[in-house]
Amino acid sequence: MLSGPAGLLLTTAALAVGALALWQVFRPLSQGSKYYLIIFLAGVLPLVFLAYPADLRLPARLPIRRRRASTGPTVSDWVLVALAVTACLYPVLPIRIGNGGGGYNAFLDRQGLLTPTDLVLGTLLLLLLLEACRRTTGWILPAVCLLFLGYGYYGGLLPQSWPVAHAGLDFSQLVDAFYNSDSGFYGTPLDVAASYIVLFTIYGAALEFSGAGRFFVELSAAAFRRSRTAAGRTAVASGFLLGTVSGSGAATTVSIGAVTWPLLRRAGYPPERAGGMLAAAGVGAILSPPTLGAAAFIIAEYLGVSYLQVLGWATVPTVLYYLGILFAVEIDARRSDVRPAVIDVGSPWRLLARFGYHFASLIAIIVFLAVGVSATRAVVFAILLTVALSFLDRAHRLTPGRLVTALVTGVRGVLAVTAVCAAAGIITATTTKTGLGPQAAALLIGGAQAVTSDPTLVLVLTALLAAVALSLLGLAVPVTASFVIGWVIVGPALLDLGVTAPAAAMFVFYFAVLSEVSPPTALAAVAAAAVTGGRLVPTMWQTLRYALPAYLTPIAFVITPAGLGLLGIGGVQRITFAAVVTALSVAVLAVAAGGWLPGVGRAGAPERVLGALAGVTLLWLEPLPVTVGAALAAVAAAGVFLRRRSAGRPSTNPLKERL
Repeated sequence: MLSGPAGLLLTTAALAVGALALWQVFRPLSQGSKYYLIIFLAGVLPLVFLAYPADLRLPARLPIRRRRASTGPTVSDWVLVALAVTACLYPVLPIRIGNGGGGYNAFLDRQGLLTPTDLVLGTLLLLLLLEACRRTTGWILPAVCLLFLGYGYYGGLLPQSWPVAHAGLDFSQLVDAFYNSDSGFYGTPLDVAASYIVLFTIYGAALEFSGAGRFFVELSAAAFRRSRTAAGRTAVASGFLLGTVSGSGAATTVSIGAVTWPLLRRAGYPPERAGGMLAAAGVGAILSPPTLGAAAFIIAEYLGVSYLQVLGWATVPTVLYYLGILFAVEIDARRSDVRPAVIDVGSPWRLLARFGYHFASLIAIIVFLAVGVSATRAVVFAILLTVALSFLDRAHRLTPGRLVTALVTGVRGVLAVTAVCAAAGIITATTTKTGLGPQAAALLIGGAQAVTSDPTLVLVLTALLAAVALSLLGLAVPVTASFVIGWVIVGPALLDLGVTAPAAAMFVFYFAVLSEVSPPTALAAVAAAAVTGGRLVPTMWQTLRYALPAYLTPIAFVITPAGLGLLGIGGVQRITFAAVVTALSVAVLAVAAGGWLPGVGRAGAPERVLGALAGVTLLWLEPLPVTVGAALAAVAAAGVFLRRRSAGRPSTNPLKERL
């Protein structure tokens, strides 16, 4: 934490930004939303250079990076703060600066005709955003932005016979697109950060300071305290409950790990397996209603739908995701030397009676959205309800001082997201100006059509190629940026093949989220290994095993019309069919990955291969593939049963049961 003048400035500025964000919900600035985004970025970007050090030594994309207590901002940091304030506020300054300036309306009138002063300040803001991204996320995202910038500038030199060639843009055109258009720095991603994400981070901080985080963990532990798999179930349930207000996979992993790792250790979980469980459960935070990750708000803006509708699309996949993890927990408890862990907590009913009010604000958000209240107003009302209910617990009352601290904490939580969202304008503006999206979509579809001419197989191959591309992309950049890039490049390909917009958007969203558990970067696994002290690479592979069904389920969204049932689209019959069949697929895949059929015994290699084939086949939600998948699953289960009968009673030695 910063102290002295730097700490005071950061606290004051963060408090002002938070107050402005709350005020904007009910009394929008008369100059319009873009004017608000300019002011918001001017308040947030300088804070990045105070809160994040220039000499990062931690692995890229760690969720929380704090300056060492013994250091403070350097002279260069203060210079960057001053430059950031100047470059951000320049469009609204009512004074003449050289041949530029003159106020907000004058700046807008110069769109497409930037003056040298505009060009200098726009270039300065571009460089500052790249440095802010480097400090908060590492080198990869700035490199990707520079790659798009280079494509916009040098693309005209490519052979015009190439599909990705374009007429070329000069530097002033690019800066104009970034600095003075609605698709650049002040585009949809930043609008989402300034209008939604900051409010939800403030809400999450208020809920945490009111004692909700501790209550959720204790409730999870109390619910399973008599179960043999109590430790594992507690970790998974805690991840879901904390994730409903966190929206950050790695942060949730750290939070639940700090509390549940001692329980997992007492139960006999190795550090790597426990870390994999924690990471997989934590990443579910980005998938869990009512507070999904930042990309979910971008989906709502891009598709022009309500946030409640996006929550509806995410509900069934979220349940299936955690169902897969719970299956893996049950299997691990039976094939490994997991012992019952004594959890010293009270009755869950007593906890609910005393602290169940913490659920009230979560329920209130859904109710407000259902009756037509905007998402921004719904979360503000939820914050007010949280503050009022906090006085039911003397130890966690949100007094004015604690409320200010929660507000500042919430704003600090949005610093990195704001830098990423503003920098994403480089990608979206370049893609829009050059037409890269349709060109990349044509290449993707063309690659699939080179293999087969069957329309169904073309769609399947395109989805698989898109999944691989999104997974590789997600290894390099944060979830929000991964979604933005994936949507402008992969989204058009899926839409051109007849995939509905909700299915295409959720497909891109899920693979962007899963980058946090994908080796070799796997941010959530890195955070989990730091908590458990386990080896990093084995922790990553354990995480991948727990989250395996999640990599296959999104493909069901796009390859068959029935897959829309997983998004809650198409009526009760379609939704029920899709949910039940996919749940069976998740269970079979968990058995194949874990090598154990609960209630029967160890699965051998043939049964695991059959189970994997069955699970994948079931995801093709049509009658014939579902019948074949169910038959394969039955054969695999029969094989496990026969193996147990031929071997007699299964060994209780866990070393012999492990594969």
